[in-house]
Amino acid sequence: MQQLIYFFQKFKYFLFFLFLQFIALTLIFNNLNFQNSKYVNSANALTGGLYHKVSDMSDYFSLKATNIQLIEENTLLRNFLNQKTNTSFTVDSIVIDTVKYYQKYTYTSAKVINNSYSKAFNFLTINKGSIAGLSKEMAVVNSKGIIGFIDNLSPNYGRIQSILNKNTKINARLKNGYFGTLQWNGLDYNTVQLIDIPRQAPVKIGDTIETGGKSAIFPEGILIGTVIEINKDNAVDNVINVKLFNDMAVIGPVYVIKNLQKVEIKRLETSGNE
Repeated sequence: MQQLIYFFQKFKYFLFFLFLQFIALTLIFNNLNFQNSKYVNSANALTGGLYHKVSDMSDYFSLKATNIQLIEENTLLRNFLNQKTNTSFTVDSIVIDTVKYYQKYTYTSAKVINNSYSKAFNFLTINKGSIAGLSKEMAVVNSKGIIGFIDNLSPNYGRIQSILNKNTKINARLKNGYFGTLQWNGLDYNTVQLIDIPRQAPVKIGDTIETGGKSAIFPEGILIGTVIEINKDNAVDNVINVKLFNDMAVIGPVYVIKNLQKVEIKRLETSGNE
C-alpha cells in the first residue's frame, strides 16, 4: 500500500495530465462529427481485422470437421443421383413424364488409414468394415478415379486390393468404346497398362481411359487415367501405358461402392445351362 501511495505521489502530475487528455479526447469525439467518424472507422478497422484473424484461425481448426461433413454430403448426393432416373407413360394419347427411383449402387464413405504403393502386390486399409455393411468385391474409388476393390474384411476395417497390384485386372475402355483389360506391371506407381485393345482401335496420346462396366464390381464410366504411350509395333497384345488420375501415394477419403444387383448377376453367370 505504501508503494502505491508513493507511485501516485511521484507521478501525480503526469497522471493528472493523462486524465485531462482523456476528458479532452472524449469531448472532441462526442461533439465533433469528423473526429468521431474517424475514431469509429479506426476502431472498426482494428476490431474487424482482429475478428477476421480469429475467424481464419477458427476455420483452420475446423477444417477436419468440415471435410468430414462434405464427404458425408457427397456420399448422400452420389446415392441420390444413382436412384433418380426418368421414365414416361401415355394416358389417353398424352405423354406424362415421371421420376422413377431405381438404384443399382450405394456409396459408403471411408478413410484410408494405411497405404502401400511401392511393392509388387499393394494393399490399402480403410476405417470401415463389415459392421458398416461392407463386403468383399466392393469397388473403392475417390473423386479422381478408381483405387481398387475390397478383398478382406474385419468388423471395423477393410483391406483394399490396390490397382497397383499385379493380380488386379479391371475391365476398362477407351472413350470411343473399345474395351480392354487394365493391369499393372509393377514398375511405376503412377502408370498402369491397358492390354487386349483391338489393333484397329483408334487411340492417341491424351485419350481418357475409364471403367468399362463389364463386371459386377465397378460401375461403368469411373475415371482411370490418360494414355501417355502406345505400343508402336501394333503387336497382338498392344500394350498402352496409362497415367493414373490418382496419385496413389497420397490417398485420403474414398467411397466404397456396393452393386445391389451383384448377387443376381453372379447367380445367373454361374448357373448351368438347361
